Amino acid sequence: MSKNTPDSATLRGLINRAGAGSRAVATAQRRVALADFAAASPFGEARARLAGLSVILHVRDMALAAAALIDLDGLARRIVLAPPGWGAAELESAALSAKADAIAHDRLMSPVKVALEAIPALPMRAVTLAHERALETEWVLPTSGTTGPPKLVVHTLATLTGAIHEAPRQLWATFYDIRRYGGLQIFLRALAGQGSLQLSGVDERLEAFLARLGEAGVTHISGTPSHWRKALMSGEAGRIDPEYVRLSGEIADDGILAALAEQYPRARIEHAYASTEAGVGFTVGDGKAGFPAALVEAGGAVKLRVVDGALQLKSERAALRFLGDNAAPLCDADGFVDTGDIVERSGDRYLFVGRRGGVINVGGAKVHPEEVEAVINAHPAVQASRVFGRKNAITGALVVADVVLNAGAGSQVALEREIMEVCRSRLPAHKTPARLRFVPELPLTEAGKLARNG
Repeated sequence: MSKNTPDSATLRGLINRAGAGSRAVATAQRRVALADFAAASPFGEARARLAGLSVILHVRDMALAAAALIDLDGLARRIVLAPPGWGAAELESAALSAKADAIAHDRLMSPVKVALEAIPALPMRAVTLAHERALETEWVLPTSGTTGPPKLVVHTLATLTGAIHEAPRQLWATFYDIRRYGGLQIFLRALAGQGSLQLSGVDERLEAFLARLGEAGVTHISGTPSHWRKALMSGEAGRIDPEYVRLSGEIADDGILAALAEQYPRARIEHAYASTEAGVGFTVGDGKAGFPAALVEAGGAVKLRVVDGALQLKSERAALRFLGDNAAPLCDADGFVDTGDIVERSGDRYLFVGRRGGVINVGGAKVHPEEVEAVINAHPAVQASRVFGRKNAITGALVVADVVLNAGAGSQVALEREIMEVCRSRLPAHKTPARLRFVPELPLTEAGKLARNG
């Protein structure tokens, strides 16, 4: 239940502490000046009607979404961050779970029936801001749904900003959507810092986005490993020259880490471990896949343990709960969140193997797609790969792989033979792909991760 909280513990307060100055959140189509929030709102005078309500936010442009989030935090009782790709069925389900009173949308007609609808717009309109004590707004985010239907997870601004500290001026960008946990973290980092944030525009091509980031002089940028592979494949990755590169959301294998280090030699490259449920766990900056085993043995703000091969986390950065009257508990009796990510210890390091729910069953033997992908991606001619299962009458499933080659890689016939030989030498027979298919690109989910369905 929402409670009163100091005005400073809101997004407006976060901006005020860092100073608004000339900072902005921008997409290709729109720009939101942070200084304007002192006396303006994307809802205009209609914002007062949203006070204390449970609001679904469902707009297309991320600059407009950012403006609405800043305005609603501390005003609404609850905000449901609905990805733009959600249709009526997903919105209706979320509205029921969140007991939604209102929807903020930019369509001609509301995609879901609730008591109140509001239309945010840019440029913002002047308002007289009330001086009532701010609410501690609940932020409701969907999980990525990589290996199953997405769940709705409840955070507060305090849990979302637990890993964010004051920083010098940084010009941020992200390939993520800010309505997903990974993108929201970068949005909050930018607001808490002293710089601006660049986001992709509606239907903006990757090449145009990278060019715009280069022109803006972006210094810090984040995305999933799949985002980064697409950027490297685009031929436009040289448009930016960042000081800091961040990966999260998927396993960062040695291949993508090495490729980014080569592309951006002056950048500090880190891969972060986080999930919508468990929050931000840790970052790794030594250029290697996995993470040091010492992190499991250490104490600190985030506690780690491995149970039956699965990584579990406990911290004040974790979500409060899953949303819904009959939702399962988010953590166990000890306060640990089971991430579902399987790890294996190798010497003084833990390596990520894959998701518990993403296993391919080949004749009763388990295959994690990510471990096969790591072997394929290590081939110098390979840019990216996607491993998945195909039904088979004898074994139940076969391992198959889609592979994207680097430009000018050479004969596909010879490369298929080479890649298969590498797989046979490094993987047991049941994990070796039965088939390779060369494709121009790999499908991604809305969250920027590989789409695992074959």
